[in-house]
Amino acid sequence: MQKLSPEDIDAILPQTQCGLCGHGGCMPYAEALVFADAEINLCPPGGIPVMHEIGNLLQQDSSQYERDMQEKAKPGLLAVIRESECIGCTKCIQACPVDAILGSAKSMHTIIANECTGCELCVAPCPVDCIDLIETTPARLSPEDRPDKRQTSYYRQRFIDREQRLQNEKRIKQDRHREESGKERENYVLAALERVRAKTDRP
Repeated sequence: MQKLSPEDIDAILPQTQCGLCGHGGCMPYAEALVFADAEINLCPPGGIPVMHEIGNLLQQDSSQYERDMQEKAKPGLLAVIRESECIGCTKCIQACPVDAILGSAKSMHTIIANECTGCELCVAPCPVDCIDLIETTPARLSPEDRPDKRQTSYYRQRFIDREQRLQNEKRIKQDRHREESGKERENYVLAALERVRAKTDRP
C-alpha cells in the first residue's frame, strides 16, 4: 500500500480553514491525521461525507462516529457585514484566512461572497458585532453532499496566496528594519568619530 501523505487528506477537506478541528486549518488537521493519530470526526464543515472519506483513506471504521457527526456537522455559511455599522477597524480583514474582505482603515468593509469560506473567524474580532452569518447550504450528511472539488481548490489557493503574501510582507518589514538598524549604527559610529575628532582638534 502506498504511504498516505497529508496532501492526500487535505485534498478531500473543505478548505474552510476554520480551525474547528482544533488544528488551526485544513493542512494542520491533515498532518495530525497522518502523523499524530487525530480523530477522523473533527471536521464539522466536511460533515459525514468527508469523515467517511478520511476513514477510507486511513482504513478506519467511520460508522461509529456518524451520530456524533450528524449532531455537529455545520451548514455552509456566508459572512455578511452590515456596512452601515462598520467602523473600518480592519480586524476582520486580518482574521480572514482567504483575503475575502475588502476595505481599508476607517473605511467601510465588504465581503466578497464567492470567496468567503464561511469559517466564522471574522466574527469574534469585530468590536461592533456587525457581521452576520447566513446559511447557504445544509449540513453535509449524505455522500452526495461532498464538498465541490473546484470550490475547495479555489479556497486552498487563496489561502496559500494569502500565506505567501504575509510571508513576503514580513520579509520586507524585516529587511527594512535591518536596513534602518544598519543606518542607525552607521550614524552612531560617524557621530562618535566626529566627537573624537572635535576633541582632538581643540587647541
